[in-house]
Amino acid sequence: MITAPDNDNNFDGPMVFIIIGKGYESDGGEGIDLHVMLKAPDDDTAVREALNALAEEGFIEADLDQIGMLTDVPDEEPHASAYQGALEGEVAIIRFR
Repeated sequence: MITAPDNDNNFDGPMVFIIIGKGYESDGGEGIDLHVMLKAPDDDTAVREALNALAEEGFIEADLDQIGMLTDVPDEEPHASAYQGALEGEVAIIRFR
């Protein structure tokens, strides 16, 4: 008899999310491609915290296209540093111009 379910909700490591989208700093302005990395207990909280962080950085609108959970530590910059910051409780915003 199985006593503990084995499903996608049983993740042992820290839940670090990456959210991919575009942010807009002015009405009608050109969007900036973004990756947002942060630690959160679930994807709803991750999206809410990402939007709050983007607003604090001066973005007036954001289109969030994808969300996923990182299962491995990124090797390359700037994602490796952003991952470390997320582990420490920061919301890391990576801008691509």
